[in-house]
Amino acid sequence: MRKLALGFIGLVLLVSVPTLSGREPKKDDRLHDLMQRKLASSQKVLEGLALNDFGKISKQADELIEISKQAEWRVLKTPQYELHSNDFRRIAENLGKSARDKNIDGCALNYVEMTLTCVKCHKYVRETRMTSFDDIRP
Repeated sequence: MRKLALGFIGLVLLVSVPTLSGREPKKDDRLHDLMQRKLASSQKVLEGLALNDFGKISKQADELIEISKQAEWRVLKTPQYELHSNDFRRIAENLGKSARDKNIDGCALNYVEMTLTCVKCHKYVRETRMTSFDDIRP
């Protein structure tokens, strides 16, 4: 039991060291946290759709819009990435409007469209990063 307690304390200290040292989280850490928030909000939208909970859908649509305005959101500075980001924000706004109008079909359609936009953007970012990596190889 004592070993377990010491192991737990060691783990807590190990996880806390970057925070205790005053180290700022790296941009990759902040981006990861932002994407996790986006995923959680998207899942709550789906829950709201399943439960016909327009308040939940509207609240999460607003959260997704706020997330998309964060500086860490800007992964690439390209016109195509801007297009994906703008599409995501527009669709999230439409999702919120459909929720306020209590239009479940509109909410469902916007949710699907938003999800497709996420998939297209993540695919674009992966391909762009791989291309950039290929360009620096000897």
